[in-house]
Amino acid sequence: MAKIGFIGTGIMGHPMALNLQKAGHSLFLSAHHDPAPADLVAGGAVALANPKEVAQEAEFIIIMVPDTPQVDDVLFRADGVAAGVGKGKVVIDMSSISPTATKAFAAKINEKGAQYLDAPVSGGEVGAKAATLSIMVGGDADAFERVLPLFQAMGKNITLVGGNGDGQTAKVANQIIVALNIQAVAEALLFASKNGADPAKVREALMGGFASSKILEVHGERMIKGTFDPGFRISLHQKDLNLALAGARELGINLPNTANTQQVFSTCAAIGGSNWDHSALIKGLEHMANFSIRDK
Repeated sequence: MAKIGFIGTGIMGHPMALNLQKAGHSLFLSAHHDPAPADLVAGGAVALANPKEVAQEAEFIIIMVPDTPQVDDVLFRADGVAAGVGKGKVVIDMSSISPTATKAFAAKINEKGAQYLDAPVSGGEVGAKAATLSIMVGGDADAFERVLPLFQAMGKNITLVGGNGDGQTAKVANQIIVALNIQAVAEALLFASKNGADPAKVREALMGGFASSKILEVHGERMIKGTFDPGFRISLHQKDLNLALAGARELGINLPNTANTQQVFSTCAAIGGSNWDHSALIKGLEHMANFSIRDK
């Protein structure tokens, strides 16, 4: 079994680490930001003072933190991962961050003699708990093969997309599709409800046709019931769409629907919803319409 460092045990990271532990792997956790989760420690995980100590103890170091600056900090602070890695080790960033920054991070880690994979995930908290995440990987094929058994303990659809940065590029593309699907479902349910139809019955009817989707199934139900406890926060989806829009500017292309959806997320944030689940995008549309599908 592998010796795995896991840095970032939040909404997503905690169940991912738990699944690795259940698969029999040894875990080393960093307590530099928050105390190590009690259930992981009770299961045998070792809590260490900082990312450097984690990297020194582990063969594989997984990072799962919110954004590019946090990955930069975990890797390159004075007591960061880079200070503890060397030949034979693999750093695996499973956060969703900038593809451009990822390439720079990988080059610096490679200079230390270690390998680097970017491996962002899709599937949310539900997929993290069920070990059914989609994992989009960028990096060398040999490093991918070494890490594949770990990925298989956390996910089902695991794809080596290309070189470093390509995993993050795939994740940004994923987040564009998810965001636009959420907006499509929200607009459809708002339209149906404002027109006098029962949105739950409309959703049921649509689930049997070509409009059926995982977003309609899971997030459509959340919208109807008003259950917006975060599986994936609006603030994080805004961050991902910012990556998409910034990348589009660099590439000289236009993503008009992505920009529109980002504006609706911004409306949600303006009314206090930054920490709502991203399915609560419908509340931004409801705010603009002065109408709620849950008030009927």
